[in-house]
Amino acid sequence: MKVLMLHNFYRTATPGGEDNVFRQERDLLGGAGIDVVSYTRSNDDVDVHDRRQLVRTAASMSWSWRSYEEISDLIRRERPEVAHFHNTFPLISPSGYVACRDQGVPVVQTLHNYRIICAAATFHRAGKVCEECKAGHPWPAVLHRCYRNSLPGSLAMARMLRTNWRRGTYEDFIDVFVALTEFAAARFAREGLPSERIVVNPNFVDSTDSASPGGGGYAIFVARLSQEKGVGVLLRAWRELRDIPLKVVGDGPLFEQVRNAAQAEGLPIEFLGMRPREEAIELIGAAELQVIASECFEGFPLVAVESYARGTPVVASSIGGLTELVIDGETGLRFTAGDPVALASQVRRLWDDAALRRRLRGGARARFEAEYTPRLALDRLLAIYERAKVVARAG
Repeated sequence: MKVLMLHNFYRTATPGGEDNVFRQERDLLGGAGIDVVSYTRSNDDVDVHDRRQLVRTAASMSWSWRSYEEISDLIRRERPEVAHFHNTFPLISPSGYVACRDQGVPVVQTLHNYRIICAAATFHRAGKVCEECKAGHPWPAVLHRCYRNSLPGSLAMARMLRTNWRRGTYEDFIDVFVALTEFAAARFAREGLPSERIVVNPNFVDSTDSASPGGGGYAIFVARLSQEKGVGVLLRAWRELRDIPLKVVGDGPLFEQVRNAAQAEGLPIEFLGMRPREEAIELIGAAELQVIASECFEGFPLVAVESYARGTPVVASSIGGLTELVIDGETGLRFTAGDPVALASQVRRLWDDAALRRRLRGGARARFEAEYTPRLALDRLLAIYERAKVVARAG
């Protein structure tokens, strides 16, 4: 089998989990003897200080002739059996789907986030869940400036979403949609994507490491430091956890604000900034627990599976797909999203109970082996590709 994998990378300075998933799946397929051809573009190529270039990028979000022609040429040369898209925003654009359809190649799209419905991709605004936008009706995003708090940017996003829903791009040019959780699958089906063509396929971790016993004597938080990731809740919770060291790995718009506040209050929080992935995984393995405090509908935070691979239990907010990813009392503990008192209570409970930590460490590793290994991921991917070919022939 020959597979064409396509992805629009985020900026190198602010990488996304989707970038890692794309690389992992590409390498997984290649390692299994699958012939993989890649088409990628990068947001590093967009000069954010060049207004004319930003205008051109916004104008091509709905349709990029460059991507259409390059993908068409690549397909004619390589003749892949199936095309698997990860991120198309903003440079590849939905024109990539049309290029594949015009060349007779079945299309798979992994829905890493909620971008095709929500301009912010998170269903989160002003510190809470927001679901005002609907499929094909993105205009509240313009009113609220949901894309980077920019009116022109939000207008460009809304135009792209409106145009492609009206064209039927998503329903007509994608054969199989890959949702990362049952929650996400149901949410997309509710917005009109054909439920019979949505497949749930969770992320995986390519880890040959065995479970770690922990013992590092600290908790860890690995995420982009932004409001929707719950950094404010994390900070407030740690005011009640002054005897528990916390390591924070990541960067983001709130980095300086949160670090300065923690230092001013003398909280036991160490801010490590961005770290190489291998180092971050080692830090996760040595931690006694990991906190995921998200206040938005996460796609599928890869750090949770990285925790499970090393046997580190997770204290996570009960919201969206996290409610099925973190099994309360088995792989970790859950708390009410946005509630710092509840977060502090669950961290305290796990920190003070060594027997509970040992039991959850075993449960986390068992969950990894049952659901998130490379072998399982490969089998699921190949089944998805076969399904896409069947759907394309039937259509």
